[in-house]
Amino acid sequence: MIPTRTGNSICLCSPKQVARITQVVVPLYQAHHTGLGYPGALRLSSTVSQSSSSRHQTPQSRSFSTTRAAHLKDFFPVKETAYIRKTPPAWPHHGYTEEEMLAVVPQHRKPASTSDWLAWKLVRLCRWGTDIATGIKPEQQVDKSNPTTAVAANKPLTEAQWLVRFIFLESIAGVPGMVAGMLRHLESLRRLKRDNGWIETLLEESYNERMHLLTFMKMCEPGWFMKTMILGAQGVFFNAMFVSYLISPKITHRFVGYLEEEAVHTYTRCIREIEQGDLPKWSDPNFQIPDLAVTYWKMPEGKRTMKDLILYIRADEAVHRGVNHTLSNLNHKEDPNPFVSDYKSDSNHQRPNPALKPTGFERSEVIG
Repeated sequence: MIPTRTGNSICLCSPKQVARITQVVVPLYQAHHTGLGYPGALRLSSTVSQSSSSRHQTPQSRSFSTTRAAHLKDFFPVKETAYIRKTPPAWPHHGYTEEEMLAVVPQHRKPASTSDWLAWKLVRLCRWGTDIATGIKPEQQVDKSNPTTAVAANKPLTEAQWLVRFIFLESIAGVPGMVAGMLRHLESLRRLKRDNGWIETLLEESYNERMHLLTFMKMCEPGWFMKTMILGAQGVFFNAMFVSYLISPKITHRFVGYLEEEAVHTYTRCIREIEQGDLPKWSDPNFQIPDLAVTYWKMPEGKRTMKDLILYIRADEAVHRGVNHTLSNLNHKEDPNPFVSDYKSDSNHQRPNPALKPTGFERSEVIG
């Protein structure tokens, strides 16, 4: 007999009665703690058995979370202090118009040199490893002949799979900008020279990618398995970016440009599946996106759905894509950063919009 305490009384229930109660209570309990936007697959390592026969079933494959619903907590709880009320973002987001966000499309810059080809193949290797690590099945793959532009697949991903992919990708996407900005900062100090505006853009990119991660972290809670994967991936990726940027900033920026092409592709496919109704939780009009996202992107009333959020994030990735492809085309020792520079009054050129040039601007287009 299994004792079950309710208030100050104790009720003795048979195993058959416990199974019946569990069938009703567990779904309600999970729904209460997970909500529409909190897939249980990311939060539970296993589910409570719903019948006495299920106790002997083999456990499912490892989940990306081992946190029980009963132990969930806010990842970023407010820390009250005596004097400080709020900490504003270091780089406030400039925002986008709806036309700008809808104009973003997946596109690929064809390798024009051996270094471009090397950078592209390394990104393809990373994409292959990420697909395996995040459990993407063959039927969920897109057309392999056009992997960066094709967004249709025989089977859509689930909300939980998307969140696993988003968190894993964004956890390392903020590394390149920080590494490049740090190295250029140290070089500026070491050589007693100005940096010509590159550092700010690179650090802002890193900050922006971290905001993507923090937003998705409000929607799910990874477990130790995924945290271990992130730790290993970041350790390898940071050191690889560090050495790569010391050897060739040109190749490194091209690599990041190709990496951002994959990010634009990923979010475009997600938007398509939301529009098709393949992700019912995110298509629900009552779905609540995190307040963190509303504040950071200054999202207006009536434009705060999951699709709107992904549109903002995709636009950010499109900017990073254009910026890095452009920086790869410049002389990293002498050329100024065209995305923060003021152009001469007698020039027909205006400050370029990186989101509108997926393949990046050539040096002659922005420097002359």
